[in-house]
Amino acid sequence: MAKYRCNYCQGEISGFRIKCNDCPDFDLCLQCFSCGAEVGNHRKDHKYKILNDCVVGAFDVQDVWTLVEETMLLDAVEQYGLGNWEDVGSHVETKSAEECEEHYNSFYVQGNIGKVTFFPERTSYVKDHSCPDGGKYTLICPLSPSITLPVNPIELTIQEQQELGYMPLRDDFERENDNDAETLVSSLANNYDDEDIDIAVKLAQVDRYRTRLKERDRRKKIAREYSLIQAATSLAKQKYQTPKRKKEEREFQDKMKVFTQFHSAAEHEAFFENIQKEKELKSRIKELMRYRKHGITKLDEIDDFEEEKFKRDKKKENKKKTGIVMLTSENFNILGLHNSNKTRFNGFKKGRRRYRVSIY
Repeated sequence: MAKYRCNYCQGEISGFRIKCNDCPDFDLCLQCFSCGAEVGNHRKDHKYKILNDCVVGAFDVQDVWTLVEETMLLDAVEQYGLGNWEDVGSHVETKSAEECEEHYNSFYVQGNIGKVTFFPERTSYVKDHSCPDGGKYTLICPLSPSITLPVNPIELTIQEQQELGYMPLRDDFERENDNDAETLVSSLANNYDDEDIDIAVKLAQVDRYRTRLKERDRRKKIAREYSLIQAATSLAKQKYQTPKRKKEEREFQDKMKVFTQFHSAAEHEAFFENIQKEKELKSRIKELMRYRKHGITKLDEIDDFEEEKFKRDKKKENKKKTGIVMLTSENFNILGLHNSNKTRFNGFKKGRRRYRVSIY
């Protein structure tokens, strides 16, 4: 096996190395590459590729599993389910079913990964029929994680449950959303004469069914989080009625509805309340800055300032209302009118209430 040295630190490279595509015969170790090393004509923005000339496994064992084999093992367990080791071995190809089972249980269940993943208080004695020996009670998680997850029953009366056709302990309705989804797989069966295309079509049907089930569970989860199940009953509409808000707050809350898909009900309500609090704080800061501008530095001076401001505004308003003078014979000449025209003057005097001049 050829040995390579880093062109920057001159150290021997074991495992992964970075080969530059722009510079001929130029290799870097991972440490120098991560530091952005540049030497000679090589620059850190050159194109590169990652090469590995020896087998590197994720775990320190004698029979090394490559990273590709580890990834294929995890993908196979997720796809075919825990316990279907024959299918898992066929997917990995380079390892047998027994090797896959032993390796997975040793490192992913009983190893350090399993210790921080499966907690003792969450264990459940569930009969796993996918085991080769026909089923046994096991401490590991079963194929369906929902079996071990307890469902918190919703507080509904018997009358409300019957009205909705809802079973709280199972979190199921008598008529579910997309109730005909099961028709996709209800007639499927494995036949000895199935060809590859037939199997592919059946697997596609199963994938479609699983997708529709996920959508059903998503809707059910939203209904539980936002108390939509309780609100749907005729007896609980008043009980779970949302509090009345101002028109401005309702309009803002409608704009924020787009974010409900990323929050739970409690998180979204807290998000809305925090934004309202931010708005109030900004308004308060603006008000305090106005007081500071007028020389107010203490809170106990605010009442006196507001009282004086109210008196000042009231005085201006009264002055504006009373700032209207009547035209009389004394100020008639001041306005440039002819005093000799008695008829006009007398006529003006008689109708002086209609001739007013506002003084500002």
